Parts: sequence; structure tokens; C-alpha cells
Amino acid sequence: MNPDCRAADEYPIGGPAAALAARVRAGTITPTAVVAEALARISSENRKINAFTVVRAEQARAEALELTERPDLDELPLAGVPVAIKHNIAVAGEPTRAGSAATSTAAASTDHPVVSRLRAAGAIVVGLTAMPELGLWASTDDGARVTRNPRDVGRTAGGSSGGAAAAVAAGLVPIAHGNDGLGSIRVPAAVCGVFGIKPGRQVVPAEIGADSWAGTAENGVLATTVSDAALALSVLADRCDLAELRPPHRLRIGLAVAPPSRLVRVDRHWTAAARTAGARAAAAGHQVEPVELPYGDAALAMLLRWPTAGLADAERLAHPELLQPRTRKHLALGAAIRRLRLIRPDQVDRVEARLLDFFEEFDVVITPTLAATPPKARQWSGRGWAANVASSVRYAPFTGVWNLVGWPAASLPMGTHPEAHTPLAAQLAGPPGSEVTLLGLAAQLEGSS
Repeated sequence: MNPDCRAADEYPIGGPAAALAARVRAGTITPTAVVAEALARISSENRKINAFTVVRAEQARAEALELTERPDLDELPLAGVPVAIKHNIAVAGEPTRAGSAATSTAAASTDHPVVSRLRAAGAIVVGLTAMPELGLWASTDDGARVTRNPRDVGRTAGGSSGGAAAAVAAGLVPIAHGNDGLGSIRVPAAVCGVFGIKPGRQVVPAEIGADSWAGTAENGVLATTVSDAALALSVLADRCDLAELRPPHRLRIGLAVAPPSRLVRVDRHWTAAARTAGARAAAAGHQVEPVELPYGDAALAMLLRWPTAGLADAERLAHPELLQPRTRKHLALGAAIRRLRLIRPDQVDRVEARLLDFFEEFDVVITPTLAATPPKARQWSGRGWAANVASSVRYAPFTGVWNLVGWPAASLPMGTHPEAHTPLAAQLAGPPGSEVTLLGLAAQLEGSS
């Protein structure tokens, strides 16, 4: 933990995680009591939604007891806060399964840097969350269990951080780690009605595996409130300024509701969610202007990279013969794309150049997070490759461009779909280094609901 961040009173007290940590630091509640309550909720509710693949009940109780003996307990920003970790980064003593039976059962010997930073800040890892195989799919199930949306258990919790979003939305933990390769934090956050943020490149240690997701994936946070997400992200990034949530200066905001491809239709209620966010931003004093975001050929670049994203991970699998059929076909297509050299750096360079020109005139862009109501909760892993691809592309076309260029983006809840009765959300995105701006704006829009 950065020693400059140690003063407890400097942290915002607004959301459940921040409030819990404040009570633990003040000595009005113990870490063991906080963890016991979280484990009781998980025991009662997880069977309904299958958010967790591993519940670390015994280990979490022991870690909470150890935390009570830390001499710096009254200075820890996440003192006693129960957190969930997506099951594709290393947690010491646990196998890193990545949603697949093909991975090794050997336990990790050390924590990933993200986990180390959370523990150093006083957080307790209570469990590991469900994800689709190798994080490749926009719905979460592992062939045995379907992860369900707490807001509508008949629908998916999204992917690939679907378990993390479900755990937060169900109130099982106040914050959860996720990672985002083509929207894998923002998509489930939008589906489940929670806040999720993907930071820009190199803000948080990003290693999931060597060359995992071809450098497009970043570790980030899902939380019930913007303030809790900002607090957790400040820990992951080791940057105090991310937790401060100052109102941003008057921003130039572009409102872009058209999708990256004309082949995708956008539900008018998702368009309305983005417009609602724009109206709130205007009411807060920002300059908001309808725009066309210059996607160029970003949709094609994203589609070409998606099948190749899991190739490096697949090469290290202990039992590749156990991969799901949809995944095998996806990876075979990725291998063909790589063999034919269809992916070139200049594809991304062109997209980024257009966006850099756009952001000469604007500070932030607002889009819908999704294009349609999330799919039904079902065993998508048992369905064909084409059905999985069509489902993913149909409802989540807006998020991947920001992974392509490595810029920060977030999804903020923005009401409820009047027909499907599922959450709506708007996506906020900006150029490199705009995490503080996006968090400050998100807190303004959240507070004006």
C-alpha cells in the first residue's frame, strides 16, 4: 500500500465498502463479524444465482482473525471489506480455473499483484467468481451451473465477469474484481445494474497470463456505488487520487448513440439510457452535443481479434481435450486468422488516430453500454458456436473499441427497461489518463438520479 494513502479520514465514506471499512477502523465492528455476515449471505443466496465457484469460508475467517492483529488496522482503506476475485487470476492456495475443465488443478503459489494489493489494504477474499470458459463468451455458465442475474434470474448475468457482477448485485460482497477484454466488466455491470470500470492500459497490473487476450484485457472493479469502485480502483492502481471523486470542470461531452456497425440494431430504451445520462450531464453544467463517434473499421478489428484472444491461454492448458466444443471452434478460427495474418497493428492505429482527432474536441463520450436486453440464462456452453457468437454480438457491440485502443471506460446504471424490467446503463469513455474525470462524472450522474 502506498504510504501516502494511509490517513483513514481521507477516504470517502459513501458506499457499503467504505462505510464497513470506516467502522472496522473505528473499532465499532470487527473484521471477523463482517466476514461472518458476508459468508452467511453467500451461503443463503449463492445457490440461487451461482455467482461463486469457490467460497473460501475457512480461509476468510482465518484471514479476518489475522487482520484484527495488524498494527495498522486503523489506517487500512479496505479494512475488513469482503471482496470477490474473478476466477482467472492467481489467489494463493487456489487453482486458477478460468471457467474451464481444461485448466490445471494445481494451486497457485502466490497472489496476483491485484490480490496482493487488496489484501495489503485490508480486504478479505471470501470467494472466487464464475466466468465462461477462458473468458471468451458474453454469458456465464460452466456446463454444470448457470450464473443468473439477481435482477432477473431468468436472464444471464453477462460475461465474462458475470459471477463478479452477480455477487455485487445480490449484495454478497460490496466490491468485486473483474477483468475486461472486450467489455467483460462493463457488459455484466450493465446487465446486473451495478457500476463497473475498466481502467486504461497500465493503470492496474494487467497480467492474466502471458499475452492473455493479446494485451486488450485490464483488471478493474465492479461495485454497488461509484465511490466504492473509486476506492477499490485506487487500491488496485496504488493511486490515492482515484478515490477522491472531485466534481470535474465543465466537460465537453459527445453523446454517440449509433453502434459501431450498421448491422447491429439498438433497442430504443438503451438509446434512451444514453440520452438520459447526457441530459443529467447537461443539467450538471457540462456541454453535451450529439455526435457520430468515428468507429471506422473498429467492428471488424474487434471481430478478428476475439477468436485469437484465448490462443495464448489455450496453449498452456493442462487438458485441451476437455475444452467445450464452442471454444474449440472459436480457437480454431483464431488460429486460422493468425495463420493468414489477418490481424495487423495498423488496423488499431487507424481506429486510434480517428479517436484522438475526435477527443481534440471532446473530453468524454457517452454511449449506450448495451444494444439489447441480455439473453436468457441457459447452458450456452452446450449450444453451437454460431448461436453463441450471434448472441454476444447482438447485445454487446459498444464496449470492445475501448479495449482495442486501451482507453478507460465505465458502465453506469441508468434506470430500468420499461418492458423487460431489466437494468439499463450508459457507457462513459475517455482518452488515456481520464480515469479521474470518468469517475467524477459518473459520481455526478449517479447522484442526480
